[in-house]
Amino acid sequence: MNVSSANVTVVIEYRDSFSKAVTKNVIVVVLSISINYINAGLIRTFRKHQIFYMNPRYILFFHLVVNDMIQVTLTVMLFIISYTIYKLNVSICCIFILLALFTTENTPLNLACMAVECYIAICVPLRHMQICTVKRTLMLIGLIWTTSMLSVLPDLFITLATEPLDFFHTRVFCLRETAFRNPHIIKKRDITYIIYLVIVWFVIFYTYFKILFTAKTASKDAKKARNTILLHGFQVLLCMATYAEPLLKHALHLWFPKNYTDSLFATYIIVQILPRSISPIIYGVRDKTFRRYLKRNLLCTVSSQ
Repeated sequence: MNVSSANVTVVIEYRDSFSKAVTKNVIVVVLSISINYINAGLIRTFRKHQIFYMNPRYILFFHLVVNDMIQVTLTVMLFIISYTIYKLNVSICCIFILLALFTTENTPLNLACMAVECYIAICVPLRHMQICTVKRTLMLIGLIWTTSMLSVLPDLFITLATEPLDFFHTRVFCLRETAFRNPHIIKKRDITYIIYLVIVWFVIFYTYFKILFTAKTASKDAKKARNTILLHGFQVLLCMATYAEPLLKHALHLWFPKNYTDSLFATYIIVQILPRSISPIIYGVRDKTFRRYLKRNLLCTVSSQ
């Protein structure tokens, strides 16, 4: 039995009790609504003030927040479906999984780009305006999506080429492993994740140590940028847990087979939900400029009620 079939078999065999299922779904829904509500406030602040439209840092942040909202919404929908409808048509499942994978893989790439922008602002300040333009930032966002698509879409193409047409009319427990079950896809995924891991962490470490060296004799802004890179690193670390998730699930299945659904729930919270709760802290709370406009926006909202 391969890892994919083992995962599904264990989930079927050890279904949660009704009270436990309700508790897990309530926790997930409350967390997702809270994160999306906060992010919606950040997006509203961004859209109301022209100053953010001309700053590459905030454009990348805006893209990250929108991407996280889509990702949280999709993964929560899949989580709820797994407890209610339980099985989905393969075609519909493929669409959900593809969109969730796009947004999941976008996050660490976006964070790496934000770290590079921070590095340029601190270490090459005289060229920052020339290098980090709005046009180049939008092109960079397009490149992020293109990279994620090139990583994920081969799963669909391989499945279309190798699976019979009837497979797409069947119903499955909606996981990446059940929608895209060809063993070559798993090998490709592992190789891709290793490449992502190396590139993103190289960028994070390089920019952090460059800023750290600059911060020893530079301004308060450099030290703040160094701390921001550290937060990005922590966020990337959580996001990178996605790349180790298949191995983690397999290990949990071997170690705690009777508590496998609880292990999957904990993994889901840590890998999918927690990293998306950090973005508002980095710029919504720590960034002075954004915080000032966010407070003004909140005060206007309260006074108008």
